[in-house]
Amino acid sequence: MNVTNFEFKAKVDQLESFEQKLLTLNPRFEGLDHQVDTYFNTKEGRLKLREGNIENSLIHYQRSNSAKAKESKVILYRNVQDKALKQILELHLGVKVVVDKQRKIYFIDHIKFHFDEVKGLGTFLEVEAIDTDGSKDPKDLESQCQHYFRFFQLTKDQLITHSYSDLLLNSNKR
Repeated sequence: MNVTNFEFKAKVDQLESFEQKLLTLNPRFEGLDHQVDTYFNTKEGRLKLREGNIENSLIHYQRSNSAKAKESKVILYRNVQDKALKQILELHLGVKVVVDKQRKIYFIDHIKFHFDEVKGLGTFLEVEAIDTDGSKDPKDLESQCQHYFRFFQLTKDQLITHSYSDLLLNSNKR
């Protein structure tokens, strides 16, 4: 499945207060997912295998590293957990880094909200405006992200430019 989304990620303290604010909008709660994302070495973009109790996917994506709502081009393959798939990817590509997180997932229409506790990094709020069928204007997706940025009263210095994988890799270099 080819997906386009706009998203932002913010480093936040007191994750529960942001979740309580979202709850005033009556979002649909998907659940709490313990996700292990294994990133593999690639020539281009990022490739990760997500293993969770709610979401399981092989995901390739390309996204710029910038402190704003940014566009991602995603190829998503939903799969059942299978050790053989992970072993094949490990053998052929090698593991770059593993991200372990607890993620609460909510939706309002096509907008996805993540409240993440990432091992070794802390707590984050992520908002994704998702287009799964090419029917949404990218400018509208970006505008929706900006709306929720203002709704949560975030500041630009809270925005995270890189993926969790990059943040972990950089923290391991220190």
